Order: sequence, then C-alpha cells, then structure tokens
Amino acid sequence: MAANAGAQGATAAGPRAGPFCGNAKGKGVVRMIVGVPREIVDKENRVALTPQGAHELAAEGHRVLVERGAGEGSSISDGDFASAGAEIVPSGEDVYEGAELILKVKEPQDCEYPLLREGQILFTFLHLAAHRELTEELLRRKVIAIAYETVQRQDGSLPLLAPMSEVAGRMGPQVGAHYLEKMNGGRGMLLGGATGVPPANVVILGAGIVGSHSAILATGMDAHVIVIDKSVVKLRYLEHILHGRITTLISNKMNVREMVRQADVVIGAVLVPGARCPVLVDEEVVSQMRPGSVVVDISIDQGGCVQTSRPTTHSDPVYMLHDVVHYCVGNMPGAVPRTSTFALANVTLPYALAIAELGLQEAVRRNSSLAKGVNTIEGKITSRPVAEAHEMEYEPLEYILPIDFPSEQLFYD
Repeated sequence: MAANAGAQGATAAGPRAGPFCGNAKGKGVVRMIVGVPREIVDKENRVALTPQGAHELAAEGHRVLVERGAGEGSSISDGDFASAGAEIVPSGEDVYEGAELILKVKEPQDCEYPLLREGQILFTFLHLAAHRELTEELLRRKVIAIAYETVQRQDGSLPLLAPMSEVAGRMGPQVGAHYLEKMNGGRGMLLGGATGVPPANVVILGAGIVGSHSAILATGMDAHVIVIDKSVVKLRYLEHILHGRITTLISNKMNVREMVRQADVVIGAVLVPGARCPVLVDEEVVSQMRPGSVVVDISIDQGGCVQTSRPTTHSDPVYMLHDVVHYCVGNMPGAVPRTSTFALANVTLPYALAIAELGLQEAVRRNSSLAKGVNTIEGKITSRPVAEAHEMEYEPLEYILPIDFPSEQLFYD
C-alpha cells in the first residue's frame, strides 16, 4: 500500500516518533505520521483537517496522510491538501496502517474497528458514554482514544465541543421551523407567526452553548422562546443579552412537563460533559404534546434528553411517534460541512500539533485540558463518566502515564 511504502521510507530517513514521546527536529526525520481518513457516517461531509492545518503539521516535519476524497464534501480538493504538503493515499486502510495519530470527526464505525491498532492515538468525537460497543472495542484493541468532547478547561468549558455546539444550536430553530411546515409533518405553523397570529412556542432544554445559540436564533425568528436550565447564572445571562425577549425557568420536573406539553418545538440541548445525557422528558409527556409538534433532540449523540428519541441520519432524519415529529440526527453540523470543518479544525489543530510535537505523555503533562480528553489507554478507561455509564472500572490517567502536572499550563487553548 502507498502508506506502507511511505512509512518504510520515513523509517529509513530517520526515526519515527512513538505515541508517548516526541522526536527532536532534524533533517530527514519524520517526527510523527498523522492520518486523516474520509468520514463514512451517512452524509458526513466534514473532514478533520484543513489544508492550513496540513501545512502547519508538514512545516514542523510531520507526515500527513489524507485519504483520497476526504475533503470533497467540504469543498476541499485533494490538490488543496497536496499543495499544502499532505500526501494523498488511496484508501482509509492506507491511512490507518501508516499513521500513528488519527484525526477524525466522528467516532469509528463497525467496519473501521479492525483498522485500529494497539498504541495508535485516535483524536475525534467519541461520545463513549452512549456507545458501549465502541468503548469495548477501544479497550480490547488498546487504542489511545482522545475525545474532543471531554477536553475540558479548568473553568469547565469544552473548547473542542464549543464550535460544533454553536453550529448545532443555530441549526436547531431552522430545523424546527422546517418540520413545523405541514408538508413536512408539522402543525402547519410559521415559527414567528404573523400579524394578528401568535408565534410558535419554542421550548429549549438547556442554556449552555447549544441552548444559548438556539435561543438567539429562535428569538431572531420572532418565536416565543422559553429556556429551561438549572443555572440561574446562565439564564440571567441569556435574559440580559436578549433584552428580556425570552422567558426563563428553573429546571424541575413540573416546569419541564408543563412547558413541553404546550410547546410547538422542543429543542433538547442538555449536556453533562463525558456522561450520558439525563432524560428530562418522558414518553407520557411526549404523548400529551400537540399533534404535529416537533422535537429536535440535539443531545442525541450523548443518548438524548427525550425518552422517545432514537438516533436518525441525514438520509432519514425524522420519524413520527405519538403524532410528534422527532428529528434526532447525531451529526447535525455535517449538513453545513464547509462552515463546520473550518470551525472545528481551528480549535483542534493546536492540540494535534502538541501531540505530534511533544508526544502524548508530555502534551498531556503540559496541558491538563488535553489530559481530560484521554478516555482510554492501554486497555483501561481513564474517563470517570464513561466508566460510570457502563459500570466499568475507572483508572486515573496519572496511574498509567507517569505525569506530574505543572502548577500552570505551559501551552494554552
């Protein structure tokens, strides 16, 4: 295979980096081989790296293997990658076989499991708390799995999840408005109403990044917006920036039940970092919603916050249950891949560069945010929420890697 030949050439020219340790710069030295396969999830047109990112990696002496056609869905040609210093290889098998660090967007699918190997670093969205089979495969194959969604700063923010949360949040009201139309199965309502006609009720569960952007967009579309969250601080912030144009409620069972029953669109925007999403809306409440109402469960990639939600795809995005339209596409930002690819790659690249430059051990030692992203290593789970979700054994990362975190981060995100 093309990647094999390239890897052998790299070894002959100089030493290759291992997954834990970086290599010093030197002429002819390949510091780390980074691979970017094409995404195979239905209608997933994002790609994990841009030509600009490939150029940054190549300029530091790393080899970048990109599967042929990986960027086409985001309007990035093979020529764009090649001119930036990447090598185009024929297949995903070539990428996985040749690379030490795999950059992806979505979690590996069943057919990709056999391509993963022991000690390989996988850097992607994983959502392991909602995927037991994938968790077991990563453990069995002893893959070093780093999840974008659990890289977490000391203030609790999630820098690699944030841009996709922003995109999904902005899409939520658009999707809800689309499926409220009668020909799409909805009640036949315009989200913003009309003169003398009230607007639709949009209930947003969660006031984080997804919920905030959903509220901003829905308010801009002149809907009547109700946001429910446990945090008074988050609700107060939304009221402030939207100048009191929304209704805010503290999350409790009664408020959720009553507001969802009256909703025309419910947007699920609940997140517990790394853990399975709590179910806030049970099936009985869904059955009491108005016929033709719409549920947009953006939380579905972590299991969903509505009991009747189940994952759907861009090819088959909705289903009806209790006369309610359910939209539960787990990769919503994949519908706008050009925007999403660049937004995601902008924030993931510094971490990928750090891993390639320093090796995993030193990269996580210097940045505790990245350390929190490590979910599995050497056949062990190092994310407590993932272990708890599957009732598996948890082992802290520092028990496996001999790392002594500095008092301050040495590189910043």
